[in-house]
Amino acid sequence: MEVLNRHDTSLDEEGRFRLLVDAITDYAIYMLSPEGIVTSWNTGAQRFKGYKPSEILGEHFSRFYLEEDRAAGIPERALATAVEHGRFEGEGWRRRKDGSRFWAHVIIDPIRHPSGDLIGYAKITRDLTERRAAENAIRQSEEQFRRLVQGVSDYAIYMLDPEGNVSSWNFGAERIKGYRPQEIIGRHFSTFYTPEDREAGLPEIALGVARTEGRFEREGWRVRKDGTRFWASIVIDAIRDDEGDVLGFAKITRDITEKMETQRALEQAREELFQSQKMEAIGQLTGGIAHDFNNLLMAVLGSLEILKKRMPQDLSLTSLVDNAMQGAQRGAALTQRMLAFSRRQELHMEPIDVSGLVRGMMDMLSRSLGPLTVIETSFPVRLPTILTDPNQLEMAILNLVVNARDAMPSGGRIMLRASEESLLSGKGPLSPGRYVRIAVIDEGEGMDAKTLEQAVTPFFTTKGVGKGTGLGLSMVQGLASQSGGRLMMKSSLGEGTTAELWFPVASVEQTTGAAAERQQQEDNAARRLRIVAVDDDGLVLMNTTLMLEDLGHTVFEAMAGPEALDILRKQQVDLVICDHAMPRMTGAQLAQAIRSEWPDIPIILATGYAEIPEGAGIANLPRLGKPFSQAQLAEAISRVAS
Repeated sequence: MEVLNRHDTSLDEEGRFRLLVDAITDYAIYMLSPEGIVTSWNTGAQRFKGYKPSEILGEHFSRFYLEEDRAAGIPERALATAVEHGRFEGEGWRRRKDGSRFWAHVIIDPIRHPSGDLIGYAKITRDLTERRAAENAIRQSEEQFRRLVQGVSDYAIYMLDPEGNVSSWNFGAERIKGYRPQEIIGRHFSTFYTPEDREAGLPEIALGVARTEGRFEREGWRVRKDGTRFWASIVIDAIRDDEGDVLGFAKITRDITEKMETQRALEQAREELFQSQKMEAIGQLTGGIAHDFNNLLMAVLGSLEILKKRMPQDLSLTSLVDNAMQGAQRGAALTQRMLAFSRRQELHMEPIDVSGLVRGMMDMLSRSLGPLTVIETSFPVRLPTILTDPNQLEMAILNLVVNARDAMPSGGRIMLRASEESLLSGKGPLSPGRYVRIAVIDEGEGMDAKTLEQAVTPFFTTKGVGKGTGLGLSMVQGLASQSGGRLMMKSSLGEGTTAELWFPVASVEQTTGAAAERQQQEDNAARRLRIVAVDDDGLVLMNTTLMLEDLGHTVFEAMAGPEALDILRKQQVDLVICDHAMPRMTGAQLAQAIRSEWPDIPIILATGYAEIPEGAGIANLPRLGKPFSQAQLAEAISRVAS
């Protein structure tokens, strides 16, 4: 009875186990005979393999394998592996009843009798098709991301381990930094830093910030494999696991050298524009002041000049007049410097042999330097001709030499050099072409970068109070610019200063034209003319008339444009000399009116402010800068009268 009860209990346990196995739907759990024949079949097997028990029991399990796998003997090898090793586990494609495929995870365990004889196999199969598809999608996404990162060429994208050693390397990193993966992976990323940054501990600081704050972002100089430097934008992000521990760092570097240079060029252009606007504003102010001031000086100088010619030859009186004329001429020179810096001075352009001009100045330059300073010259035998105002060029060279002397209080050597230069490409505002370069070099104190930047700014001077107007270099700059050239300054503290004047080489046409103009002036100098003088300032008009009459010309006076037109309608006139800045009708407007009725009458605009408005060719009118001397007046007349 007890044995029977144990048997009934056993049957009950076997029934419960069978019910448990049969209730599992996510796994195919079935038995095989030692030959591989299916001997049991659960609900899970029926669900995803598609066979009912009546359709599969007694069939060989190889039916689930693909045809090529059966041909390769894979089912038999699986059973043999299970027998030999006590277990077989693997994944592969299997086929359902309807012919569709699924990816299966398979476990085969041998079942043995207590005596050790093989009595069959327990086989468990799970459908992993969806999981495999998801894994493949993840793998494909990771591969695409890897290819994306690897293919980026404008950014260096790479990984660092927690200590900062390079663990991956993309194509952009190789292109920007010059290292191949096998050359850099495993090395510390501080390799890319400059020696001074490594000494300052910047690589460690960068990782420390990224580790504590999660991100580090900065710009700075980095070093390529070949030793060259580039300006880099760097981002370092910390990579953490689920517990928050740092697994490593993601590092992105971009070469922004070109961007930085472009930004620097833009800032320089803005600064140049600001300086240009500032110079223009000062220039406009200068022009307005110069007009009124030059009229006053014109009255003083003109009267003194006529007075000196007509007064008795009394030395005591002559010296007083000379002193007064020198004072007025200094005022005129100051005004000319102001106009020169603003590029509004009137230049008398002539072909110039620089070597000859400087040789003619040597005595004057030597007297200006004093006993402690020596001047040395280095000039080629022949230099190309340039086109500029010779008097203004002499003043410019003298100014530069005096500045060089003042920079050496204890004396020293000044080198005055000239050479022909050819620019194949532009240099600042200078266009490509041939130039004559005049350099004044001293061994003085030199200037720092800030002082050098302000050196040509009007009224800026490093000399003591009363020792400089601050307009000398501005005048030199204005002369060079109006002549199509440029003033260039080079200096550093303790190493002296080099001031260079660049002038374009004059063309054959310019040289020939200037020579013909001089000959015409000589031919016109002896003629006696009937001249209309126009100026709204009575003092200036009176002095102009006196100088013209003293030269032998007949003068008709007019204090306004309409009055001058009335004279022209009544008198035969050879020349009109008129002021420009007059109320109601300016000199330019008067010139237009004269041109419309008497197109052949030459006109000279007398002005202390050389900027003439455009229109009807008026900008090309000959001009006479105020204040002018009788000699300058005679020269202007000889240039235009025919």
